[in-house]
Amino acid sequence: MPRGRTPPGPRRRELPGLVRKLVTDRLALMTEAAALGDAVRVALGPRTLYIFNDPEHAKHVLADNSANYHKGIGLTEARRALGDGLLTSEGDLWRTQRRTVRPAFRHGRLAAQAEVVADEGTKLVARLRAHAGRGAVDLTEELTGLTLGVLGRTLLDTDLSAHGSVGHAFEAVQDQAMFEMVTQGMVPLWAPLPQQRRFHRARAELEHVVERLVAGRAQAGGNNNDDDGGEDVLTRLIDSTRRESDPRVGRQRLRDEVVTLLLAGHETTASTLGWTFHLLDRHPEAAGQVRAEAVAALGDRAPRYEDLPRLPYTTMVVQEAMRLYPPVWILTRRAQGPDEVGGYHVPAGSDVLVCPYTLHRHPRFWADPERFDPERFAPDAKGDRPRYAYLPFGAGPRFCVGSNLGTMEAVFVTAMVIREFTLRTPPGHRVVPEPMLSLRVRGGLPVEVRTAAG
Repeated sequence: MPRGRTPPGPRRRELPGLVRKLVTDRLALMTEAAALGDAVRVALGPRTLYIFNDPEHAKHVLADNSANYHKGIGLTEARRALGDGLLTSEGDLWRTQRRTVRPAFRHGRLAAQAEVVADEGTKLVARLRAHAGRGAVDLTEELTGLTLGVLGRTLLDTDLSAHGSVGHAFEAVQDQAMFEMVTQGMVPLWAPLPQQRRFHRARAELEHVVERLVAGRAQAGGNNNDDDGGEDVLTRLIDSTRRESDPRVGRQRLRDEVVTLLLAGHETTASTLGWTFHLLDRHPEAAGQVRAEAVAALGDRAPRYEDLPRLPYTTMVVQEAMRLYPPVWILTRRAQGPDEVGGYHVPAGSDVLVCPYTLHRHPRFWADPERFDPERFAPDAKGDRPRYAYLPFGAGPRFCVGSNLGTMEAVFVTAMVIREFTLRTPPGHRVVPEPMLSLRVRGGLPVEVRTAAG
């Protein structure tokens, strides 16, 4: 049986403040825990959190001994909102779901997906151009439309813009999932709270969207093939869930999987783009380099897949944005059996947390960690930085299956937008990170759109 030391923890008088932060300011909770050391034990009522903030600890939990660590605090409770999709499922079901969606993200498909990204990016540029000089526009809403458009066309062979309120419905489902995390699933779903009524309406809307997508696919013949001879994800999911012995279970699984895939797939990229544009607003010299690189690499045309290596500085900007504001800001696990992590004992049943938000700010691995500096990701600047000091897409078997598509999308859209515009946050507006499923901007991101020439 593993033996080891018990990690240190906060003093007893500090615990009430930490409990409040669990509800009101989870980033502050994780930051304060990281300040106590690389391994911290926090007892919060019936739950004991083991928080690890060292690359080797993260490697052990997420990769080396991942079989001992299932989805943990928060995501297990969020299952009531999200169902058993790829984000929350475990075991054989998760492996089946992963095998089902993985072909859609094969490297050979990226060239075709790049065309979709460029087309949706062109539409975004046109919408922003219409807003130029006309006051602030909510960039979060525009980016959500972009990323839903890309996900719909690349994974489902569907134009989701035909389903008007789907973006707001996803926001309501994400809010409910976070509410479930914070309340530990102790509030009944039937409780007539305004947020829960909004969630039920949103969930019904998304289920109706999935039903229409499935019906449309059946009407089209049920076998839409992509360019490399494999079926799109919607067809593969339909075929997979039809194998359930109980048709009702199959239909519910299909709804859960499509909703989760679109929520996780569009939200993280929209978040990354929002933070990238915010950081470029605050650092105009970096924005100037992105613009110059885009003009040199692309001229005035849309990007193609082969242009990606020609945008190295823009890629570094996106990587640095994901360091400061990682789309996957926390990774929660529950130990199935006792373990030893970095010499510390972890009992069976413990809640184990690895927080990329704090790990990406660890001063031992990142000089002046709060400073925005894309040059950290220059090929000759990485030095001996540990691989697991940077986890924007998670790690181990549950590493984000769509990371390549998401990164390409963020790089191309950043280049296309900054080539054309300067996006300015109105004076006095505070941009605050909100730790939901991704690390989004609280209350949206209003920006004033100006042409680059102006």
